[in-house]
Amino acid sequence: MAQTSDTTSYKDIKLTVLERIRSGQWQPDSLLPNEEALAVEFSCTRTTVNRALRELADEGYLERRRKAGTRVLSAPQRQARFTIPMVRDEVEALGGTYRYALVSAGSEPAPEWLNARLALSPNQGMMHVRCMHFNGNTPFQYEDRWIVTASVPQVEQADFSQIGPNEWLIQTVPFTNVELSFMASRADATLAGFLDMPVGDPVFTGERITWLQGQPVTFAKMFFAAGYRMTTEF
Repeated sequence: MAQTSDTTSYKDIKLTVLERIRSGQWQPDSLLPNEEALAVEFSCTRTTVNRALRELADEGYLERRRKAGTRVLSAPQRQARFTIPMVRDEVEALGGTYRYALVSAGSEPAPEWLNARLALSPNQGMMHVRCMHFNGNTPFQYEDRWIVTASVPQVEQADFSQIGPNEWLIQTVPFTNVELSFMASRADATLAGFLDMPVGDPVFTGERITWLQGQPVTFAKMFFAAGYRMTTEF
């Protein structure tokens, strides 16, 4: 049996596989050699090969199926990747000065629409937090967030007077899944007042749900002031 070592990194293998795909050496829909053969070729462990191929599959170049092998996709299926930044970081990245203001926070039973959206039991206890984020004295984002107290019981003692709920959650509890939605909405009287815009103006709106091991953690809607831009890379 050939001896293997980690003389070749997974990044080197990724680059070589990509070069073979792009040069046509490995054609669309063709099967790659199995991991054992590639480990021998690259003088590395199968674990190193597996990581390289797994990342290329995540990036949309390969399709991997158990017992069926790994094949080259006929058209790369690139995925947009979004981070979940803290508003503080977004404002400071723009060269601004971040300010936060709590609007309201308190325990409430989940409304029926939220029970249905998150598949919650009736009268599920929630922490409802509304707050404003500013760039200096200019409105940046209005946040309306519900946190499931059964999933995050420590939220009942949280003080949101000085820290926003998203920043607090990032510091307090992990998450395993996220659902992101983006849409255009219209500013009602409340939003218009908070974001300093005319009633009826379009508002860039983000909606986010996070889960921890299948349990809903939080539902949030973020309304951005005029001029906000979101960018992602493929």
